Amino acid sequence: QVQPVEAGGGLVQPGGSLRLSCVASGSWLSITALGWYRQAPGKQRELVADFTSGGITYADSVKGRFTISRDNAKKTVYLQMDNLKPEDTAVYYCNFKAGRLWDSWGQGTQVTVSS
Repeated sequence: QVQPVEAGGGLVQPGGSLRLSCVASGSWLSITALGWYRQAPGKQRELVADFTSGGITYADSVKGRFTISRDNAKKTVYLQMDNLKPEDTAVYYCNFKAGRLWDSWGQGTQVTVSS
């Protein structure tokens, strides 16, 4: 099991950019999926972007604006967020899955998009 730790959130104006990072210590050998989720106030947690065996998946709301990437050597997952909108405001969580055996979440990092 890994222990993800997110960083990079903050306050940004609409149209701005942020880059989130998630450092996940521990072994990645058993990981079958890794990515980013977010939860806005009063809303359900939703998938933003992730890696699976099938490739990369993006939520329709962020497609073309966000880019997920990873550095296996650094055990880090990134989320580059461009052209941010107020509706992107949420707590962003890094998530790692090892099939159905375990599911590990970071503590979350706040992203606020506001003028």
